Amino acid sequence: MQIIIRSNSEEVGRAAADIIEPFIRRGCVLGLATGSTPTPTYQELIRRHNEDGLSFANTQAFLLDEYAALPHDHEQSYYATIRRELTSHVDIDDAKVHSLDGMSDNPQQTADDYEQAIKDAGGVDIQILGVGANGHIAFNEPGSAHDSRTRVIDLHPQTIADNARFFDSEDEVPRQALTQGIGTILDSRNLIFIATGENKADAVKALIEGPVNTDSPASAIREHPNVTVILDEAAASKLAKN
Repeated sequence: MQIIIRSNSEEVGRAAADIIEPFIRRGCVLGLATGSTPTPTYQELIRRHNEDGLSFANTQAFLLDEYAALPHDHEQSYYATIRRELTSHVDIDDAKVHSLDGMSDNPQQTADDYEQAIKDAGGVDIQILGVGANGHIAFNEPGSAHDSRTRVIDLHPQTIADNARFFDSEDEVPRQALTQGIGTILDSRNLIFIATGENKADAVKALIEGPVNTDSPASAIREHPNVTVILDEAAASKLAKN
């Protein structure tokens, strides 16, 4: 596990983009996270597309997760979010941006089909990950098995509270989501884990210095052979100093 520490979120975004860009230039299957953490990374990739000719034309993408019971055109669906934050600003084919259907009448079949779609694409070459304050990755809450697959999950009250800022009230935050499992994520050939802000410092410390267990879903990435952790100084503030 390689750990990179930068002074602020913008520098974190540039460091992440430096790793991701060669994959995009070769043509790849890209795993996309949503939330505020990867936004500087996406902004930097968009800049490189606009100014340096970085083309996404040979790239396809899979989103990590999606709220249950939100249609794709809802402004807080992760499909709408990733379009707003990245894909509508670059030359990726919309048909190659894959997401889970939160409105499915058979969500577990949808989850199983998503697993198969990832396999049919040849697997994810590089997966972008953030982390919740309680250590969740994607929507894999504490207690999630490290070999879990794509499925429906009940959201932890802290996750609901954390995400309420994106909605008019906490009552509007969906209580369930569809998410790639930890095992699904670990099947990716490369992982980039990004954390910024002091509110992520405890989760980062648990990930890097704590035991690998289901109390910290993010700790599972330590089992992966090709993972880069990129932190700002605030997120790294509780790590033991070498």
